[in-house]
Amino acid sequence: MTSIDAFFDRLRRDGADDRLVRVSGSVRFDIRGERGLRHWRLDIDRGRLRVTEDDGPASAVIRMSEQTAEALVTGEMNGLAAINRGEIMVDGDLALALRLGRLLPAPAASGRHGGGGA
Repeated sequence: MTSIDAFFDRLRRDGADDRLVRVSGSVRFDIRGERGLRHWRLDIDRGRLRVTEDDGPASAVIRMSEQTAEALVTGEMNGLAAINRGEIMVDGDLALALRLGRLLPAPAASGRHGGGGA
């Protein structure tokens, strides 16, 4: 199991996150890797989370490489910095996509891609 799989499995298992209690919407993650393009969809309803593996429409679509996704979910990369560098592309509701930074581990200050959360 990859760190990406573990991240989405944790969200699925938890089923809710109080840091998103004022958030509603859907976000699809399109992650390209050696195995091709994989999709995860996260539906958020005032903090309640539902994770599926599908490519249905969403309020925001976040596209990145598998390498970038691994770095994000392990806290090695700052999401906002990666967006600014063009390593992550966001279509649709950017504000919603940025709120998901609350679910990611904070990058270490000594990390290779800078500190601070998205």
